[in-house]
This record gives sequence, structure tokens and C-alpha cells, in this order.
Amino acid sequence: MQDMIVMEDIIKRFYVGTPNEMTILKGISLRVAEAEFVSIVGASGSGKSTLMNIIGVLDRPTSGSYRLGSLDTEEMNANQQAQVRSTKIGFVFQNFNLVPRMTAVKNVELPLFYRGVGSRKRAAKARELMALVGMGDRLDHLPSELSGGQKQRVAIARAMANDPDIILADEPTGALDTDTGHMIMALFHTLHREHGKTIILITHNPELAAQTGRVITLSDGKITGQQRPGRQNFQKTGGQPA
Repeated sequence: MQDMIVMEDIIKRFYVGTPNEMTILKGISLRVAEAEFVSIVGASGSGKSTLMNIIGVLDRPTSGSYRLGSLDTEEMNANQQAQVRSTKIGFVFQNFNLVPRMTAVKNVELPLFYRGVGSRKRAAKARELMALVGMGDRLDHLPSELSGGQKQRVAIARAMANDPDIILADEPTGALDTDTGHMIMALFHTLHREHGKTIILITHNPELAAQTGRVITLSDGKITGQQRPGRQNFQKTGGQPA
């Protein structure tokens, strides 16, 4: 299996050169294989969100290297980064980020619209994805007419619109009750098993993390260990790539 993500010695600093300079990521080395389902866990302030932003090409590291598939992210300009975000990565957020005045199916169409896909083709694709996530009977509902779990399913359908290589999910069950959270996790497992998606779950919830193939623990800006649930093999990384 090829590596989808290869990070080497990623450091991220903010307010560089000022008295307030902070180092948030302190030498992250990380590999994620194609079609792997990985979770990254850590307490608030551990650096999860900063790492997610770099994985998602929303931000650049201060130093270190990051390859996404065959692409060297260091060499990208802003337009190339935007292209990668729109075609290679599907984002799912805790607060759904749906457009309030657009119907569910129109929200799913948005990434296709920005790619210039014709109206008939994008409508058909959006309907197909809505059916995939079990929302085929809620096409014309506004977000305000949907439950939290239904909104998140629409958000997942939207994340799948451009058939991305990676789904990057940031606390996707954080605003949901326990039962609904398990339903959303079941949907991620379907996308992983049946559609071969590489999925990276950012979470503070160890129960959800234990449902993934590998749990990577982040603490104070460093990867401190990894575990494959179901095996008694928690492993300190000792500075080696996770």
C-alpha cells in the first residue's frame, strides 16, 4: 500500500520573530497509507487543529516537508493549494458549515459548481451522494429543517462530491448525541470499506478513536505514541514516523 501522506519533522510556529513567538508543532513525522482509517487524538491545546490545517493544506508549516500523494506541498502557490483542497481533500467539520439558505442537495452541489461541472451532471451526482448517506428523502430541506445528524450526513455527502482521495474529519461527532455520533461513525466506516477512502479523524474522544485502524496520540505538539485498537501494542514513537 502506498503512502498517501508523508510528513517529516513538521514544525509550526506563530508570531515568529516577536516576543510572543509560540511553537505549536514540534517535529511531527507522520505517514498515512492509502485507504487507511486513522484517528489523531489529544487534549485541547495539543496541536490537533494546527496539524489538521497543515494536513488539509489550509496552512503551511514553518519548516519540515509534507508530501500528499505525489504532490510536494512546499512547491505549491496559493492557487495550486486551493486546487488540492477542492479536488484531493473532503472536509467534514463539527459545526457542519452548511449554507443556511441553500437546500441540502444544493449544498452538496457546491463543490461541483466551483469546479465548473454542468447543472445536470452536478444535480445527478448530488442526488446520488444524498442517497449514499441515507438522505435521499431530504433533498429539498433547508439546514434549519434538519437534525444535527442529518446536517452532518449532508456535510459528508458534500465532502464526497469531488471524489477526494482523503476525508479529513475534525470532531465530526462533537455536536451530536452519542447514538447519532455512532451512526456518523458507521457512515465513515462504509466510505472507508466500500469506497476505499483514506480517512483521518481528529477527535478528543478515545471511544471513537478506538473504532479506527490506528490511533495516533498528540501531546504538547509532539506525537507521543500510536496504537492499533484490539492489539496490546501501544508504542512510543521515539521520534520515528508514526
